[in-house]
Amino acid sequence: MTAVRLPYAGRFAGGIHPPERKELSADRPIEVLPTPQEVQIALLQHLGAPCEAVVKAQAEVCLGDVVGEPKGFVSAPVHASISGTVGRLSVATLPNGRHVSAVPIRAADEQPLSGRELFEEVLGGEWPTEGLQQYEPQQIVDAVREAGLVGLGGAAFPTHVKLTPNEQRPIHDLLVNGCECEPYLTADYALMLAAPGAVITGALLAQRACGASQVTICIEDNKPKAAQRMAEAVAGTSIRVCLLRTKYPQGGERQLCAAVLGREVPTGGLPLDIGAVVLNVGTCAAIARAVVRGKPLTHRIVTVSGAGVKQPKNVLAPIGVSYRTLLDFCGGMTRDAARAVAGGPMMGFTLGDLETPLTKGTSGLVILTEEEVRKAGETTCVRCGRCVDVCPMRLVPTKIALAARGGNLALAERYHIAACVECGCCAYTCPASIPLVQLIRLGKTLLQKARAAH
Repeated sequence: MTAVRLPYAGRFAGGIHPPERKELSADRPIEVLPTPQEVQIALLQHLGAPCEAVVKAQAEVCLGDVVGEPKGFVSAPVHASISGTVGRLSVATLPNGRHVSAVPIRAADEQPLSGRELFEEVLGGEWPTEGLQQYEPQQIVDAVREAGLVGLGGAAFPTHVKLTPNEQRPIHDLLVNGCECEPYLTADYALMLAAPGAVITGALLAQRACGASQVTICIEDNKPKAAQRMAEAVAGTSIRVCLLRTKYPQGGERQLCAAVLGREVPTGGLPLDIGAVVLNVGTCAAIARAVVRGKPLTHRIVTVSGAGVKQPKNVLAPIGVSYRTLLDFCGGMTRDAARAVAGGPMMGFTLGDLETPLTKGTSGLVILTEEEVRKAGETTCVRCGRCVDVCPMRLVPTKIALAARGGNLALAERYHIAACVECGCCAYTCPASIPLVQLIRLGKTLLQKARAAH
């Protein structure tokens, strides 16, 4: 088939070009993780209020059963990702260090789905692009909420909130984010190659729910195979596919809106404020499954990669499986492995314990080697301004970070600490090796505690 010529979108301010390292797993087909012996379903896997456990120890649950119900509009239920026996409510430590309640489930000997059958049920088969009018907008929103969908690109914002119509702020554009700009990660790329139909159906359903007049699938130009595959899949629909010049953090929703729509999301605001909704390609595929097949979010694709992994792979894994189990499935670590990162190396969190459970919003496990993590010691800021040049939010990261380090929260707020998206561009370019992102995260945590105290 002749390659489809795709239009380019614009650009966003700032950004960097770190080594991509996607070749380690890009051409690896999605493999299904064998059913683990146990999963831990964290009751907080999303932005917003945590869930409350609705199952008791020794109860028998089936794949897809609700095990945690939301306690707020900005929240999402969690479901059993395997069939088995519920254990006593425990505490799990998330990659960001937060301790949350979790429901452990011990796997039953017999599972309703596994292997290729599981893949086909989650992503395979035919996905309709016509006749979707049978689903009313509220019906779509309800199905998405009940399925526990959150943003699978990392933010983990409850999807039904984004799709709920707001007469005061109508939606004009739905952007489907297939950029996957983080180094190493190829989960979205693998999805677009393996199941473009699911992404398209989910995008059309999301459009119907939120009322957008235009849907655009956005893909960086370092993924020509995925762009071609999606361009072929949208034939006969009103969806368009556009390319973006590869630059980190192009996948950030603010940067995407600026590049594709030419509109800036206001500081402290959301894409909703400029009439846009941004959804990850994985989220769209999950919407299709929730609405068309009536299935909740129980599995997601995870990239296990890095020079410290013996066999990098893209894995369809159950929510709640331990990172150790994922790593073992990929042959384990090399001798010079030095650091495990949940997510990508730019925005991810260093794992202190490989027993940490996989959550809905984490699309990767990256193992870095000793050589990769070795860096010069921190020195004094030389006022070079590189962090300012690359910041996509047009902030002054050193001033924010140093204010946070000194405990001057009022000053950090004056420098707009809340506007920082923690992309890591500043720390990557800093010649003084100042841990800018860690300091800014610390400042945000201290602000939250100070506000809670009052």
